[in-house]
This record gives sequence, C-alpha cells and structure tokens, in this order.
Amino acid sequence: MISKYFNPYTDFGFKKLFGEEASKDLLVDFLNQLLPERHQIAQLSFKNTENMSDTQEERKSIFDIYCESKTGEKFIVEMQKAKMNFFKDRSLFYSTFPVREQAQKGEWDFYLLPVYFIAILDFVYDEEEEARKFRRDVCLKDQDGDIFYDKLHFKFLQMPLFTQQEHELVTHFDKWVYFLKHLEDFDHIPAILNEPIFQKGFEIAEVSHLSSDQYDAYLKSRLSYNENKAVKDTAFSDGERNKALDVAKIMLTKGFDVDTIAEITKLKSKL
Repeated sequence: MISKYFNPYTDFGFKKLFGEEASKDLLVDFLNQLLPERHQIAQLSFKNTENMSDTQEERKSIFDIYCESKTGEKFIVEMQKAKMNFFKDRSLFYSTFPVREQAQKGEWDFYLLPVYFIAILDFVYDEEEEARKFRRDVCLKDQDGDIFYDKLHFKFLQMPLFTQQEHELVTHFDKWVYFLKHLEDFDHIPAILNEPIFQKGFEIAEVSHLSSDQYDAYLKSRLSYNENKAVKDTAFSDGERNKALDVAKIMLTKGFDVDTIAEITKLKSKL
C-alpha cells in the first residue's frame, strides 16, 4: 500500500524536496539549520543535479549547490543521500569534486570557495555502537583541536539514530529531522509541524498530487530503493561473515541451539 506522502530517501523524493527550483525555499530553510551564521544562505543555484560519480544510482543522489551568504560570500554545498561501502572514504573523495572544479587556467593564486559536504543518511555508518552519533560536524583540526583549515566541512546526519518524539522537539532543526525521518509514515500534518515551510513540504510530498508520469517515476524509484535497502541491510562483507561464523562455531561448542545462534549472529540463512 502506498503511503499518503512519498519516501524522501528515494531518488525521486529526495530530488523533489531538495533538488528542484520550485522547492528552493525548503532547501534554503533546511540548510540554514546546518550552516554557521556567517554562511546563512541568501540565495542559491543548482550547478549540476547529476554530479561526477561512479554509478548512475549515485549520480541521482549527489548534487552541487552554489550559494551566496547574506553578506555576499560565495560557497558550495555538496549534498547527498547515497548508501555505500567505505562511506567516509567516498565522502572525502566526492568532496574533492567541488574543490578541483574551482581550478582556473593560467595564473591562479589557489583561492578557493568554502565547501560543505552534507549527507542525510538512512543508515548507520559507525561500526562501534558506543561511538555512534546522530550528527557529526567535521573539519580539519591540528593536534590541539584548533581549526587548521576552515573551508572544508563535513556534516553527517545518521537518521536512524535520531530518536526524539514529537513532544521532545525543541528547535527548528529538530522539526526538520523529524519531518524527514517520518514523512512516509504520516497520514496528516502533526500540530508541531503545522508551519508554512513544512506545509509546503507536505504539499509537495503528497503522492496524490503527483502527475501520472511522476507517480510512475516514484513507484520505480521506491522499488529500487526497497530492493537496494533489502540487499544492503542483509548483506555481509567477507570480514563480517567470517567473524559471525567464528562466533557461531564457539556458540555451538558451548551448547547454544541453532535458532539462538542464528538470531544473535544474523546468519540464519547461512546455518
């Protein structure tokens, strides 16, 4: 059964909410919750909604936004939602695109515009549970913790780690995250989100408002999302599988039954 509102993690939903001219005000409002005061956005333009990347799927999930602050300073936001292996490595790699593209032919003093890499993730990339954080703001610092370079910033939102309920929302940023995380589950606009900016978001996201072509595109995008999520959520890397098998063998020698071992190690299909 299709929900009243579309899934914002699908390629279609992500672009519809954040990657079209008609929804620029949503994007500006959301980004201004993440950016520092000096880089609050006054206006923006999309450079390329299908950036340089390895696969067609990733090209749908990553795009550059050229921004101008309220004081006139120019900067670039690289925005993505792609789920991938070696996430941190790829994030660093993709952040070099808007850096390298600033190179100028001939004599150039190497002046660069600031770059923000912002990722909205419907998965958890932190391997160690005790070290997990919903939001990570990262920049280049020296051995004393002082900022060494202030023109390259990473902002990661691990959406599954956001657990605030409606009555616990305090800031506008809290409301945005709550909106994105639960959008597909809503059947009406919650009172806490009954504000003009979110009203527009709900209006855009209502499946019944899509044209027949848009609806077909959304269904295909949703199917692709569900298939990829199922594969990635159940897949084991070779290292993870070997570790799980080692644990399973030890548990067998300790007398654990197969069902318990399968539940704990997630190797049910392997036992």
